[in-house]
Amino acid sequence: DLGRLLTHLGAALDRAGMLTDPTVLDPLAAAPPIAVGAAGRAMLTSLVNSFTEGGRGPEQETTGIVVLDDYHVIESADVHEAVAFLLGHLPDGLHLVVATRSDPPLPLARLRARDQLVEVRAADLRFTAEEAQTFLNRSMGLALTASDVEALQERTEGWAAGLQLAALSLRRVQDRRDVTAFIEQLTGSHRFIIDYLADEVLARQPEQVHTFLLRTSLLDNLTGALCDAVTGRTDGALMLEQLERADVFLVPLDSQRSWFRYHHLFADVLRARLQVQAPGEVANLHRRASAWFTSTDDAPAAVRHALASGDHALAGRLVEEALPQLRRTRQDSLMLSWVRALPTAVVGRSPVLSIMAGWSAMLAGDLLGLGSRLDDAEAALAAGALDATAAGEWAQTDDLRTAPATIAVYRAALAQAHGDTVGTRRQAQIALDLARPTDHLVLGAGLGFLGLAAWAAGEVGTALATFTEAVHHLHDAGNLVDELDATIVLADLHVAAGHPGRARRACEQGLQTATAEGGSHGRAAADLHVALAELDLGAGANALAASHLETAATLAEHAFITENQHRRFVATALLRAADGDHDAASMMLDHADHAYRPGFYPEVRPLAAVRARLRITAGDLAPASAWAEVSGIRADHDADFLHEYEHLTLIRILLARNDPHSLRSASELLARLHVAATSAGRDGSVTEIQVLQALAHRADGDHASALAALGRALLESPEPGGNVRVYLDEGAPMVDLLGAAAREPLLRGAALRVLAAGVEDHRTAARNRGAHTAGRGPLVDPLSRRELEVLRLLASDLTGPEIARELYVTVNTLRTHTKRVFTKLGVHSRSSAVRAARDQGLL
Repeated sequence: DLGRLLTHLGAALDRAGMLTDPTVLDPLAAAPPIAVGAAGRAMLTSLVNSFTEGGRGPEQETTGIVVLDDYHVIESADVHEAVAFLLGHLPDGLHLVVATRSDPPLPLARLRARDQLVEVRAADLRFTAEEAQTFLNRSMGLALTASDVEALQERTEGWAAGLQLAALSLRRVQDRRDVTAFIEQLTGSHRFIIDYLADEVLARQPEQVHTFLLRTSLLDNLTGALCDAVTGRTDGALMLEQLERADVFLVPLDSQRSWFRYHHLFADVLRARLQVQAPGEVANLHRRASAWFTSTDDAPAAVRHALASGDHALAGRLVEEALPQLRRTRQDSLMLSWVRALPTAVVGRSPVLSIMAGWSAMLAGDLLGLGSRLDDAEAALAAGALDATAAGEWAQTDDLRTAPATIAVYRAALAQAHGDTVGTRRQAQIALDLARPTDHLVLGAGLGFLGLAAWAAGEVGTALATFTEAVHHLHDAGNLVDELDATIVLADLHVAAGHPGRARRACEQGLQTATAEGGSHGRAAADLHVALAELDLGAGANALAASHLETAATLAEHAFITENQHRRFVATALLRAADGDHDAASMMLDHADHAYRPGFYPEVRPLAAVRARLRITAGDLAPASAWAEVSGIRADHDADFLHEYEHLTLIRILLARNDPHSLRSASELLARLHVAATSAGRDGSVTEIQVLQALAHRADGDHASALAALGRALLESPEPGGNVRVYLDEGAPMVDLLGAAAREPLLRGAALRVLAAGVEDHRTAARNRGAHTAGRGPLVDPLSRRELEVLRLLASDLTGPEIARELYVTVNTLRTHTKRVFTKLGVHSRSSAVRAARDQGLL
């Protein structure tokens, strides 16, 4: 697992005193399933940057060596890609050693060509005759003749492990003839030799040592108390000490020599012998190990051994007991792996595990699977009510007690995914009725879905009040990430109510909370940056939107919880469309389609309608009209909020057709939408409707009515500067109307502000695209908008932490951006970057 690997890599560097900021990998503490992408690259970049700054100084040739041992066991393509990235970005002084039994899928040829690779292969590792004699006679204490050493070296081909096993076997051989006979019997491949010699080593051990080795071989790591629990003896620590002194392939894992592991080859042989000699003991040994790890609160190891024992009922109960802690620490990857490892029958008999499996299905976008797992959970609860024995197998946790309420919460999600607002409310209320006053997680979820149902019905005021209460419960439950995610919903509701400024303040406060946690809530921070980008797009600040989106991509391109992931792609598509790059916008919407998961939030902005609206903006009416035909959206439908975005998209199609029937249909639908939005207090919708009414009157030749409708939009909006994009996206007809409004005394100021926002945004985009051609000549790799923003702040008197706060990012994220700026400018300091930027005309 890439997340777990990076966590251990960071811990190793930190223990060696090589990291400036030990919290650089805090986001990985929950071990989410990280894919490389931008998120993995950002974490690796932060690690490399922190190491560079924490190293012992450039004057030393080597500041650190990182060893990745047993690399041949890696099967994850993400891990290979991450290591390749690390190889390509190693700081000066950091060396990487990869120990493996086979060539890894890394860019070895490129490294060889650059003279950046030292290869130590089997031939280099073989002991020479002289080395073998030193090892066998001096290190291992044998008294072999030169001919014996030569024969043994030849038989083992100088293989160190084979020589060591042979020496262990020969220690107890007294007769010279037996020594010669033993060496002559060593023939065949390494695999055969290791089996043979391991048998020899085991056969020559005292019975109690032999038994100890076999019974503890199933443990990945060994310590005295654990060995005692597994073997039923009381001398585990003493045995480990004796085995280490005897060089029986025991590797110490800590400086106190309290934890060990067997050499992997030796452990493989031991486990194979255990299966042959005592197959009936294996399951019980695993159960004992599981019990010991349970007593030490090591749930992952306890579950692993329970699964290995074949006692899936035990494993299921341990999973149930571990869930609350894993949920609090967001070890989602581990929870999902356990659900997949448990047999379907075991999961189906447990209400808690069935709900967990339903959550897994929901994450995958499998709504049928979610419904089926919820049915299993209800059936299990019903069976447990009738059969005390069955119920006795379940862990008595709060998850079990609140299972009926949690089922109702997920049924609310299922109803919402199907657009069933009434069903969403009904199930959410059931959850609330079943919850106790202290069940904050259930109360937060239940109120959240009530608020979402109110939003889907267009009742923004009710939704705001209800969802605000839900956020308070999530806070009391200690679920900070869910609380921050809920902030994004509150921001959406503020926008719908016509208050983008309030939405911005909520998101900025959420970002401050997320970054104040030392960067351990990167996924939530990424989503909040996307929300701010959407607000910037609405305000016509495309350059700022681009920088927020770039930071969001850096933080969490492959976020684990996917309910908001698609929004980044949608926002990027809108940005690309605003820049006139409609092909790129379409590609971003393809990514959004792939990332979208139903059930989390009301689908108030369907992706198909977004795509149709962008096609209209591009002047490509045919696919937009085809969307309207396929989706069944009609101008004579009821004006309900859940379909408002689609109706407003349809109106744009009708206006583009510009025939009398289409214009009449558009005007009638706009009138109905206006009444519905006004009565519900959705001022954000009212403004957009008034803008379209102005365009409809203009298309009909009624310029006075067009100007009056536009005037209402400009003057009645609670925050007229908060959403200029609703005007600018309508193109030349709206620009003409705004020009006319600017000649009216009452409308002049508001109209000019909108027009100025559009002009400034185009100027900023052109400046960002062309800046690299000024000064000394073009940069090979031009600065992005976010990097330009960082560069301008670097030219100020602000400190690093102050710049990070200004950008709403962590100091580590700022370091990542700064490092890229330095690299592109070819400098190594802040002052040099500012000078180079001025030379290039970037400042």
